[in-house]
Amino acid sequence: MNHFYDEAAWEKEWKDYGDSVANRLARAGVDLSRSFDSKAKSFNEQSFNEEGRRRTARIMNWLEVQGVEFEGASVLDIGAASGVFSLPFAERGAYITAVESSPPLVELLSANLAGFGPDRVNIVAEPFENVDVEARGWNGKFDLVFVSMCPVIRDWESVEKVLGCASRFCYISLPVGSAEHSLASEIWPLIVGQPFKPEPTAMGYLLHLLYLKGYSYQSIVTRETKTAEMSREAALQEAMNLLSGRGLSADEGTRRTIQDYLERAYPSGTVPVSQGGRFGKVLIRLQDLSMYG
Repeated sequence: MNHFYDEAAWEKEWKDYGDSVANRLARAGVDLSRSFDSKAKSFNEQSFNEEGRRRTARIMNWLEVQGVEFEGASVLDIGAASGVFSLPFAERGAYITAVESSPPLVELLSANLAGFGPDRVNIVAEPFENVDVEARGWNGKFDLVFVSMCPVIRDWESVEKVLGCASRFCYISLPVGSAEHSLASEIWPLIVGQPFKPEPTAMGYLLHLLYLKGYSYQSIVTRETKTAEMSREAALQEAMNLLSGRGLSADEGTRRTIQDYLERAYPSGTVPVSQGGRFGKVLIRLQDLSMYG
């Protein structure tokens, strides 16, 4: 409790012990800039199906209720993926700079935004971590900086880099706890010998440091889920990735155990997989700091 109001202590705690998904994957040797390559097509399909469009619309509506206006606005979409938000931003009249590092996602992003000319959409195909903000002239350049579920947010230093690009608003969303995953719940007892338990994540550090540092912001925590069907081969790879992401053994023996289980449990060859959890969304207001509305 002695450090509850100590900004430096919270920054250090987040940097040293904030066990984010990004940090876990990096420790497991996963190249975060390419971690979505194999899932790009399915991610794009889920983003733009009926359920995905409803999820996007809920967030867009929430932003607009808070006073974000898109017509004529400049938006920096960090971790834009295949354009799940860049596209509706552009459709509402915004000028988009979309940062994405996965080549398959960049290809899909380009296709999804093909209806807008280069004066409306600029795609930056590299990790945001590698971007020199000052050299590109991005300091305070964008009306809205948007970071949705992107592993670029690892510590307060990364938040400051993101905030530095915004002039009016900055939106960041993060898991509130580690993701709920039906496949993990099934395989964890087989491999680990105990139930799968979601763990706290970095959202608590982010909100508390925004509070300590005097920012004006609105936040909301919701529970979101989605369900997709995978082939047994894809489910097997997903399970191996889940284990690697937790720093657990993903050797050939583990692979065989999971493969045998999937063959027994899903003889049809199709595995329904539900993913979700609690997610936090925060809109940081850098101008017009009084209550909106």
